[in-house]
Amino acid sequence: MNNRKISKETDTHKRLLDFLRDDLNLTGTKEGCGAGECGTCSVFVDGKLVKSCLMPVAKASGAKIETIEGLAVPGELTPMQKAFHKTGASQCGYCIPGMVMAATSALRENPDAGIEEIKERLGGNICRCTGYTKIFEAVELAKAVIAGDMTEEHLEEEAVGTSYIGHNVRRLDAPSKVSGRLRYAADMKMPEMLQMQVLRSPHPHANIVSIDTSEADAMEGVVCVITSDDVPAETDGFGVFVHDQPIMARGKVRHVGEAVAAVAAEDLVTARRALAKIKVVYEELPGVFDPEDAMKKGAAVVHDYAEDNIVKHIPVRKGDIEAGFANADIVLEDHFSTQQVEHAYLEPEAGIAYVDPDDVVVVISPSQNITHHRHMLAHILGKPINKVRFIMSPVGGGFGGKEDMIYQGMLALVAMKTHRPVQLNFTREESIIASAKRHPSRVHYKMGLKWNGEITAIQFKMISDGGAYGMSSEGVMRKAAILSCGPYAVDNLSVDTTAVYTNNTPSGAFRTFGGMQAQFATESMMDMAAEALEMDPFEIRRVNMMKIGSTTHTQHKLTAASLDRCLDAAEKEARWEKGTPNVRGSKRADLGGDDTRAPCTLGARFSHEKKSGTERVA
Repeated sequence: MNNRKISKETDTHKRLLDFLRDDLNLTGTKEGCGAGECGTCSVFVDGKLVKSCLMPVAKASGAKIETIEGLAVPGELTPMQKAFHKTGASQCGYCIPGMVMAATSALRENPDAGIEEIKERLGGNICRCTGYTKIFEAVELAKAVIAGDMTEEHLEEEAVGTSYIGHNVRRLDAPSKVSGRLRYAADMKMPEMLQMQVLRSPHPHANIVSIDTSEADAMEGVVCVITSDDVPAETDGFGVFVHDQPIMARGKVRHVGEAVAAVAAEDLVTARRALAKIKVVYEELPGVFDPEDAMKKGAAVVHDYAEDNIVKHIPVRKGDIEAGFANADIVLEDHFSTQQVEHAYLEPEAGIAYVDPDDVVVVISPSQNITHHRHMLAHILGKPINKVRFIMSPVGGGFGGKEDMIYQGMLALVAMKTHRPVQLNFTREESIIASAKRHPSRVHYKMGLKWNGEITAIQFKMISDGGAYGMSSEGVMRKAAILSCGPYAVDNLSVDTTAVYTNNTPSGAFRTFGGMQAQFATESMMDMAAEALEMDPFEIRRVNMMKIGSTTHTQHKLTAASLDRCLDAAEKEARWEKGTPNVRGSKRADLGGDDTRAPCTLGARFSHEKKSGTERVA
């Protein structure tokens, strides 16, 4: 193991990944999916790149294994790791140890690998943060240095001079990420630490008739079982805007995957076996799964306080909408929809809780909102704020998805009940089933325009599926309403954004926070309007863009605006071929340049075509 002989017995059920992380504490090797898809667990076995989550540990007996920790002497970095540091190829860092292993393998297998081969060899490793460009730059830089085509000096930090602006400034935390030394929540270990597992609802909507935990409690190795009975009923509720979500299901479950009970045991296997011993009797209830159906009279009610199932409605009004449409030469109307989206951060949710010697409840997790979580948990537990502490562990990707407090309360309860540290690590399946998603939306859009392209009125109605709990829905609807009609000066508008409770997986914060759904509809309408009016898409935007002195949809007068310069720069750099959208055809003069990305197509990366006796790779 990393050039040292080891002899150690371990459990037969373990994968090589488990053996490395749990038995040898080599936590640079990560678990992102547990299915061989993401590559965060990549190691060398007898010189070959292997995904350790797929390899039974018994198969590693007698093998030579190399992990990220073995690539360089502690405190030093390989040229590949230095290149990742130099180019900014590491962001959240969770995928980077596996990515460095795959990149190292690529150049070991073929030191002369070209960029397309490098892409192929790194194809088994997923990065959610970077877009891969910096990673490819790092591999090409390392390749040149290793081959002697560039000196080691090219891996060093560039001089900054008088200003950091415009300079390549390296991340301070990159060395710990590229070497695998940085500890995420799932990598942390504490003496006498328990392992937690969570029993989740198989039903989208059901009353909980009874929960029998006696068999689980009696199992050897089980230290603690908790349900909603362990939480003060009068304070049990959290959320960013409305405190509608209990730490564990109280009285009924509202979506598949909702936490019903949790077990803390001496080891993970015991905790998982104990879950099977918990007996829950459910009385299934009718569910609502479509937000429009949920608002209809007689629909099943998700939360008693909201009989119409509306989480939040945000209206914005400006001018006279009827007069605006009456003054239009043309009125366009259409519907747009966006789907539920998984954040897909490479680090599944994880956390540790313990009670320190001063009786402070401490929770360590990759939370993107620790101050808010701290205040909510202190209220739920009935503790003064100075007796609850949250520590933000390194976040292995969040994108808004780790803003909501989903599991930290369960960890705190067990820590308080046992006075021992406890850890919970989600599987990828748990992460998908239990964490918040981007709000699915439906937009009805009506736009009135003059023949010169000027917008006279907009009516914008968005209905979003908030799922089973409020989470960040109110904030998402506010942002969607504010950004609904884009950066365009419109004198007459009517905007309504509404989040609705359903029995689907909860929706929460996600990058652009409601703006993406709104802008997809608005910019689509602008292109459709350009086509209907036979205008260039840039020109119709220039006609309507906000300028200095314009009044926004929420009545704010702009003292600065730069959309004109943005449009000019984009048009110039794209070498834009002017014309209406409906007469472009498949051939355009502004495509095919050296700096133009080819359009994406479905299918294999490589297509082989015989022409004049030669093979063309496209």
